[in-house]
Amino acid sequence: MFKRASAAAAAILLLAAGTARADDVVRLGNLKFAHYGAISYMKEIAPKFGLKIDEKQFAKGADIYPAMAVDQIDISASGADGAVAARGNGVKLYVVAGFANGGVRILKRPDLDAVKTLKDVKGLKVATVRGGTQDLMLLAELDKHGMTWGERAGKDVQLIYFNNYADLNQALAQKYVDVICQSEPQSTQAISAGWGVEVVKPYDTPIGIPVRPLVMTEKMYNEKPEIAGRVLKLFVAATKAFIDDPALAEKYVRESVFKGQLSSQDFRDGMANASYTYDVPAGHMQTTADYMMKYGLGKMTTPPKSDAEWVKTDLLDKAKADLGIKAESKTP
Repeated sequence: MFKRASAAAAAILLLAAGTARADDVVRLGNLKFAHYGAISYMKEIAPKFGLKIDEKQFAKGADIYPAMAVDQIDISASGADGAVAARGNGVKLYVVAGFANGGVRILKRPDLDAVKTLKDVKGLKVATVRGGTQDLMLLAELDKHGMTWGERAGKDVQLIYFNNYADLNQALAQKYVDVICQSEPQSTQAISAGWGVEVVKPYDTPIGIPVRPLVMTEKMYNEKPEIAGRVLKLFVAATKAFIDDPALAEKYVRESVFKGQLSSQDFRDGMANASYTYDVPAGHMQTTADYMMKYGLGKMTTPPKSDAEWVKTDLLDKAKADLGIKAESKTP
């Protein structure tokens, strides 16, 4: 009798184990920046939400969207300009949250004493990474000061484009260029190494402080709404953890993202120029799209005409309500 009961119990356990649902895999495209740290942290707590985050890091935001277009990436973190360009060129995606803001500086070589403000860069070589937030913010600043620009000599400013952010610092250190528009923590690292001096944080144009959006494919949003909802709860939980516990944020970014290659002071200085957040301000994506069109960035075939087309914050709002989030994080 006992043996028979034990066998029945064992069969039930085996059946339960066989029918237990595995975590749903969500493929994430991300970048290696200090203010993208909470997005990376999502994979650490994902099992609490029945998810597994498969993270792949890219050199720049523009590189993520071709993978998203062919269903290799489900969610991504990038600058607003990358998301706008992708949407404007037919990639079926929605902006579902904003995960960080700020994170940009314009730096000069330390020996350029005559450069006090952005208007003083006329006649100099200015570099950034093509297709990133820094590209758009730089052009908006040059435009504000009435300057012309081009990749060939003859304009007020000669633009030089690089493929990754580490090369910008090296170019400035080696005096190959005079000024760079750089992200965090790379700009802070350039300053602490003595390669660069801040000219301006480029937040005084109509674009304002740049917000980095969390983007999701239309396929996931429309066809897997239950999973999509859990993704947003995971995002809110990870972001809240970083906002509530700066020591956790620093430890994770320095040790897990940068593998010990980022000092404590550089992390703190970099995050003094950026912050973790949840939201996308109303109209920010459309303002970004309008200025990209003005400057010919993204080469869009069908640029977005309004945020209503593709900014979907209903899942975010529900996730924040479920997790008791009432206030936005502070901006730098």
